[in-house]
Amino acid sequence: MKVSIAMRLSILILSSLLLLVGCQTSDSSERESNETTEDANNTEEQNSEEDHTHEGDHDHDHSHAHDEESQQIYDGYFEDSQVEDRSLSDWEGDWQSVYPYLLDGTLDEVFSHKAEHEGDKTEEEYKEYYEKGYQTNVDRILIEENQVTFFEDGEEYAGEYIYDGYEILTYEAGNRGVRYIFKLDEEAEGLPQYIQFSDHSIYPTEADHYHLYWGDDREDLLEEVENWPTYYPSDMSGHDIAHEMIAH
Repeated sequence: MKVSIAMRLSILILSSLLLLVGCQTSDSSERESNETTEDANNTEEQNSEEDHTHEGDHDHDHSHAHDEESQQIYDGYFEDSQVEDRSLSDWEGDWQSVYPYLLDGTLDEVFSHKAEHEGDKTEEEYKEYYEKGYQTNVDRILIEENQVTFFEDGEEYAGEYIYDGYEILTYEAGNRGVRYIFKLDEEAEGLPQYIQFSDHSIYPTEADHYHLYWGDDREDLLEEVENWPTYYPSDMSGHDIAHEMIAH
């Protein structure tokens, strides 16, 4: 049977159309496949970035909360539930009294700064106040593990001290503080029965300075708020100590 020229043209056109549709379908499928793969990659990358951001935010929030808590503790306002036990290792080191630096005038710039920025007292009044507070004959204290050595008037007195809990104190101004208390393990000549640390912290941390109270009556010692011998690391100069005090 003879096929007309018109029919041949129709068949040829139809074949071309079918071929074109197939190519378009293949391209569309390929594009969809690529887009799906790309979307999956983008989702995976986004999740990775979110996880990283979350970890970064968590670290930042933790650090920020710690800074706020430290400031709150330093200012003397905290909840009882925040207070934690501490070991003598928090105060381990070689410490010097700041009292000699008050006597020789090294700390005068501290009192001048207080008078200028706090305004409660004159420079002379601040110096009188701190002279009473810092006064002590114990010019150095060495703490190694559980042993505490007092250096007083050229003599050394050393003994072992064990943890005896803490006490939360509320002062007349409304602020509060914590005394960490250690008891002499075995009685020894020249050593106090109790020592009590105050360093503005209420949880385990290495102290950068501290106030120390000592005596033989645990309860009476808690009432002492006028004399608080203060100690900084022995390798600090008097000027370093003064600048540290001003910074706080």
